[in-house]
Amino acid sequence: MSDLPLEAVWVARADEVPPSLWAQCFAPPLEGCWWYRALERSGLEDQFSFRYLLLRQGGSVVAMAPTFVMDVPMRLVVPPALLPWVDALGHVLPWLRAQRTLFVGSPCTDEGHIGLLPGVDSALALRRIDAALRGEMRRTGAALRVWKDFPVDCDAALGALARESGLFRLVSFPGTVVDLPAGGKDKYLQSLRTKQRHLFKKKLRRSEEQVALDVELLRQPDAATLDALFALFWQTYEKATTRFERLNRRFFELVAAEPAASFIVLREHATGDAVAFMLCFEFAGRFINKFIGIDYRRPREWLLYFRLWDAAVDRAVTIGARALQSGQTGYGPKIDLGHRLVPLTNYCAHRNPLVHRLYAAVARGVDWSTLDPALAAALAAHPELRRAD
Repeated sequence: MSDLPLEAVWVARADEVPPSLWAQCFAPPLEGCWWYRALERSGLEDQFSFRYLLLRQGGSVVAMAPTFVMDVPMRLVVPPALLPWVDALGHVLPWLRAQRTLFVGSPCTDEGHIGLLPGVDSALALRRIDAALRGEMRRTGAALRVWKDFPVDCDAALGALARESGLFRLVSFPGTVVDLPAGGKDKYLQSLRTKQRHLFKKKLRRSEEQVALDVELLRQPDAATLDALFALFWQTYEKATTRFERLNRRFFELVAAEPAASFIVLREHATGDAVAFMLCFEFAGRFINKFIGIDYRRPREWLLYFRLWDAAVDRAVTIGARALQSGQTGYGPKIDLGHRLVPLTNYCAHRNPLVHRLYAAVARGVDWSTLDPALAAALAAHPELRRAD
């Protein structure tokens, strides 16, 4: 089988990928078919178009790469020091304002992933996928192709592909995860540094003095509740400084119907109003904090984020999770709550050789501290975290 050629075939929907491939190659805690199906059905066509690259060998599908095309605002991807140049030159060079990009991966997944069945020559498969991406760039008019947010265990294989295919390496926003030791919540608190533990407990006490909150665990909330939760998400979205995708209520409705999805909701005891929530995915051994929403009209002294995190740790411990994953951005509070940073890397190529060389030169100067001012501040306060950069 390994000596047979790999044939690339594109399909337009997640349901056209064999279910057995999803089950074998995108098993939990990875986002599987259910995730991509929700993205396809959410009415996000103004932002993304999705396609799936299958590799066939001997008549069987043996590999799959999810992809999407997006017109990416350049303000999202260039280092802050270059933003004034991008803004100024964008009036003359429109492609500097937004650039059509073909991504391997998915919007708002924590890590990129390629599904390969056992026995498939991974180096050959990656070369075949990258070659097919070049043709897809021509079809879609994309100027840039990006293998998006791949973890360190892919560095050797993608590094070899990069050297062969001319991709350049670009450091991405790191993921975040808390390792939960056995022994319950007390063991988590003991795992924090003394100052972190003291500040966390102090914030919880201050919040409890300000407001009484009830914690509710919801699955498949009704329409009115989902409306209220999505309104909280939208407040949080509009407050964010880094916004890659713009999700809608329909997406939340579809994801909420999945068995792994649950909502941790904080309600003001006096009124019953939802003031914060976390949309989570619960899998064996792992609890994923995927999206949050906070009512920023409430007093800052309520410290809702820390009350929400406290409830999330309680839930993660209850289901026996050994890791609590929180994704990218919002690094300062996460680091103070014991998260470690998970390195992720993009591998990129521009179809214009001159622009490619320019981007590659800029990418060599990018590290965690240049990606985001808040991350730079967190690294300055915790220099030991730089070891993973």
